Amino acid sequence: MLTAFGRAFRTPDLRRKLLFTLAIIAIFRLGAFIPSPGVNYHNVQACLNNANTNQGIYQLVNLFSGGALLQVSVFALGIMPYITASIIVQLLRVVIPRFQELHLEGAQGQGQLTQYTRYLTIALGLLNATTLVTLARSGQLLGNCGAAGTPTAIIPNDSLITTVLLIITLTAGTGLIMWMGELVTEKGVGNGMSLLIFIAIAARFPTSLGEIIKTKGWGVFLAVLLIGLLVVALVVFVEQSQRRVPVQYAKRMIGRRTMGGTSTYIPIKVNMAGVIPVIFASSMLYLPALLAQFATPHDGKPAPEWVNWITANLTKGDHPLYMLLYFVLIVFFTYFYVAITFDPTEVSDNMKKYGGFIPGIRAGKPTADYLQYVSSRITLPGAVYLGFVALIPLIALVLIQANQNFPFGGTSLLIIVGVGLETVKQIDAQLQQRHYEGLLR
Repeated sequence: MLTAFGRAFRTPDLRRKLLFTLAIIAIFRLGAFIPSPGVNYHNVQACLNNANTNQGIYQLVNLFSGGALLQVSVFALGIMPYITASIIVQLLRVVIPRFQELHLEGAQGQGQLTQYTRYLTIALGLLNATTLVTLARSGQLLGNCGAAGTPTAIIPNDSLITTVLLIITLTAGTGLIMWMGELVTEKGVGNGMSLLIFIAIAARFPTSLGEIIKTKGWGVFLAVLLIGLLVVALVVFVEQSQRRVPVQYAKRMIGRRTMGGTSTYIPIKVNMAGVIPVIFASSMLYLPALLAQFATPHDGKPAPEWVNWITANLTKGDHPLYMLLYFVLIVFFTYFYVAITFDPTEVSDNMKKYGGFIPGIRAGKPTADYLQYVSSRITLPGAVYLGFVALIPLIALVLIQANQNFPFGGTSLLIIVGVGLETVKQIDAQLQQRHYEGLLR
C-alpha cells in the first residue's frame, strides 16, 4: 500500500492532481474557522459551550459544513445548498418534461442542467444565509444565546449594512465552495463535491472520539472502535454488492465488419439510493418539531396538547416512536428515490436499440418488467440496511448516552465509506494506466 502511494506521488500528472486536491481541501478547512464580518467570535464560542446543538436540523446541516455553521464562519452554509439544489433538479426531471429531455440529450443537455443547479444553489444560499442571520440575531441559533442587544450578542452591530454584508458573505461562501468542488472534479482527483463533504465529516471524527474518551472512559471508547470497525466492514460489503443481470448482444453486420456478439451485465446495486433517503427522512422528522416550536406560546400560556405530544415523542432521538418513524421513512424514501432514478423502461429501450437482450427474457416490455422485478426485490435489503446504519447513533444515544454525532453510523459513515471507495478506485484506475499494479490488490 505504501509503495503504491509512493508510485502515485512519483507520477508527475497524478502528483499534480493530488497536490491540487489537497490545496483545495486546506482552503476549505481554513474557511470553516474564519469568522464572518460583524460576528463576535468569542461570544459564539461562549454560546456554543452552553447550547444543545445535537438535535434536529442542527446536526444534519452542521455535519455537512464541518462544524462551520455553528461557528458562523464564511463557509457556514457549507455544501448543503448545492446538495439540496442537485436533489431538486433531479426530482424535477419527473415533473418537468424539458428537464428530462435535457438529461437525455447527453453532455450538452446535462451541462445545461448543471447550470440550473448552480443558479438554484446561489438562490438557496441566499435564502439560507438570510435565515441563518435572522436566527443569529434573535439568539435562536445557539439555544437562546447571543441575541442582539445582550452582552453575548453574536452580531453586536445589527445595523442594516452589517446584516446585508453578512448575508452576501455567506452566500458568496457557498458559491466559492461550489466553484472549488467543480475545480477538484476537473483538475483534481475524485468528485469534488463529494470530497468536500467527506472532509467536512471526517474533520469532526477526532472531536467526537475525544468526547467519548472524556465522558465515558477508555473502555467505552475501545468498544466504540470495535463496533465502528464492524460497521465499516458491513457498509463496505453492502456498498460493493450488486446484482448482475446478464445481457447478450446479437451479431450485426455494419459494412464489412461484424459487430456485437458480446456478453456483459447490468450492475444493479443493493444500495442504489445512496445516502439520500437518510437525508430526506431526517428533514421530514424535523418538520413536526419545527411546527411545534412555532406553535409554542411565548407569553407563559400552556402549550396545546398536540405540541406537548410532539415535544415528548418526536424531538428526542432516544424515543422508540422516533426510531420507528425514522426507519419507516428511510425505507419509504429508498423505494421512492430508486423509482425516480432507475427507469427500467429506458434501460430496456436502450438495450433493444443496440440489439441487446437478457437471456430467456423477450425484448421490450417483458425486459422492463423483469428489471422492475429485480430492482424492487433488491431494494428491500438495501432499504433495511440503510435504516439499520442510520439508527446506530440513536441506539448509541440510548446505550451509552453518546450524542447524535456518534461517529460510526448514520449519514456520516455512509458518506465517508462511499466517497472513500470511489476516490480510491479513481486513483487506482489512473495508476493502472501507467503501471501494471494499481492502488488496490
